[in-house]
Amino acid sequence: MENKKTHEELNTLVIISKDRERTNLLKKYEQKTIAYLVERIPEFISSDMLTGIGLFGNVIIFTAFVLAHFLQPYYLLIGVFGFMVSWFGDSLDGRIAYYRNKQRKWYGFALDLTTDWIGIVLVGIGFVIYAHNIWEFFGIGFVVLYGWEMLTTLLRYKITDQYSIDSGKLGPTEVRIVISLILILEVFVVGSIHYSAVLACIVLFISNIVDSIKLLKLANDRDRREKESAKNA
Repeated sequence: MENKKTHEELNTLVIISKDRERTNLLKKYEQKTIAYLVERIPEFISSDMLTGIGLFGNVIIFTAFVLAHFLQPYYLLIGVFGFMVSWFGDSLDGRIAYYRNKQRKWYGFALDLTTDWIGIVLVGIGFVIYAHNIWEFFGIGFVVLYGWEMLTTLLRYKITDQYSIDSGKLGPTEVRIVISLILILEVFVVGSIHYSAVLACIVLFISNIVDSIKLLKLANDRDRREKESAKNA
């Protein structure tokens, strides 16, 4: 019985890992959690519904920033819950489609990137509303830098035919955890979020530079392979 259960768990892990390679720090634990959840989500909950749930999580985060600005900073804790909801929907929508053998590769890819971008814009606007004076620009900067990262993801997929949502050891899950910790810190140390935003933008900028250099190398390697193939044809 135990062996059968272990085999089923491994089979689920293989299914939900299709079409993408994960490199993030929490990959092992996250994949096991996703495998556990996809087996237990009711049939009436579709992958599109989960995408909607993920986007709603970002609406919650936006609302938390607004409430914190007009009322009290402790409303930012609602944003932590919002990141949990966002993770749940965003992490399970595509994986449950593969688990149920109802995947739509290009539809899912397009929908995933579109909703991710809307979600990031909501978080960025929320920060701009909450922040003051010059600090607002770092909210805009975060959106721009994250957009750069998404563009790199698109180009990497085009060049390598491999879709990856992680930047080295950092993936969307790790980013959600870090921002959640920043929100919690802000509740206890009001104003700390401004400096955290500066640091986040610096780290994201450096990460984007590194990823762009790697991307150019991949593009150059593909050009070389295609030229060699054309010569041998």
